[in-house]
Amino acid sequence: MTGPKRYALVGTGSRAEMFERAVVRDHAATASLVALCDTNPVRVQAHQRFLADLGAGPVPAYDAADFTEMLAKEQVDAVIVTTMDSTHADYITRALRAGCDVLTEKPMTTDLAGCEAILGTVAETGRNVTVTFNYRFSPVHEQVKRLLDEGAVGEIGSVHFEWLLDVRHGADYFRRWHREKENSGGLLVHKSGHHFDLVNWWLSARPVDVFAYGQLFFYGETGRRHGYARDYERAHGSAAAQDDPFALHLADHPRLRELYLDAEPADGYQRDRNVFGGDITIEDDLAVMVRYNTGATMSYHLTAYSPWEGYRLMVNGSRGRLELEVVENDHVSLGAAAALKGAALHGEEAAAEQGRVRLTLHRFWEPPVEIDVPEKSREGHGGADAKMAAILFGGATDPLRRSATERDGALALLTGLAANRALATGAPVHVPDLLTL
Repeated sequence: MTGPKRYALVGTGSRAEMFERAVVRDHAATASLVALCDTNPVRVQAHQRFLADLGAGPVPAYDAADFTEMLAKEQVDAVIVTTMDSTHADYITRALRAGCDVLTEKPMTTDLAGCEAILGTVAETGRNVTVTFNYRFSPVHEQVKRLLDEGAVGEIGSVHFEWLLDVRHGADYFRRWHREKENSGGLLVHKSGHHFDLVNWWLSARPVDVFAYGQLFFYGETGRRHGYARDYERAHGSAAAQDDPFALHLADHPRLRELYLDAEPADGYQRDRNVFGGDITIEDDLAVMVRYNTGATMSYHLTAYSPWEGYRLMVNGSRGRLELEVVENDHVSLGAAAALKGAALHGEEAAAEQGRVRLTLHRFWEPPVEIDVPEKSREGHGGADAKMAAILFGGATDPLRRSATERDGALALLTGLAANRALATGAPVHVPDLLTL
């Protein structure tokens, strides 16, 4: 291949902007965006304007029904998939069969059938799938990987991992299509897949047995007993939503208005639904136990309604213990509750919030040592997006093997799918009974 690699992007929501920025602005010498594709033409035009703001000309636009035709006509080398999670497998397998490589947003897909289809098509075509697990590229997560690989805590016996989404960020999953498990796989697939992948990567391990408990405790119809619910279907145009700290006002956010509110007539999708609606089918409080092929175990908890955002990781080993505490923000002020953290995380800069990072190594018979961690970048996801893009599009080296393959995507997904099955059956799940890699 000569010249920049030719990329087409399917799925023009807000997450697509990071990939567009990386290709047309940051890595134009090695990558070229040659087409956009979506079911919604209004949203495609919003992205054309975004590309113009980046100094790039418009690119050919295609309806989703013409996806395969686009790949041939535009001589696409690789496809970037940022569509609704439940549609990933279809676009990925069609792109692979057309002779393209694929970069896909996590999760790779949302169900076992989609996972099997992707793995089979990779084997059939010999093409490559990369899952963009950007958490691997966070400087502090890289530091954890180095320490564990160096044997800082010896042989690893157990992990405890607690992830907290605050009532601003966590609430957003309950306003949009993610609230329906058939679209997102639930938070154990869509969100926790990031965390399950991190542990797989940190431990160089794969899940063997999984058990889980979960509930919809705070949001949805059941959450109305806590006294926060207002009666409206969606926030836009609703008087009841005006002073609701859980409401998202699309008209107040120019970019969200352009991408979603103005695009509603084309497909009817509403981005600002009531988080206490009665049609939510995902959980907001989840506890998971995992046993890995190395013998290590993990206890994991995800809370999507926390007053502060961040996470705690504890790794116990034969020579000591590693503790990581990351506070993204120590509270959500009432005035900032209606802001959208996700938009800032997926954009040029991270939100300016009070937080801290502390990484501590406790070795037997020694005082604890606080490990220096690189200063957090103001770029998206603490600088992880830019570092990931430099490897994906710019050819930067990757000594920590952070780029995730379809196998990595499947391993993270299988933990979530096994946990979902445990929720449904009340019984532990042996992961190889679902799929053997």
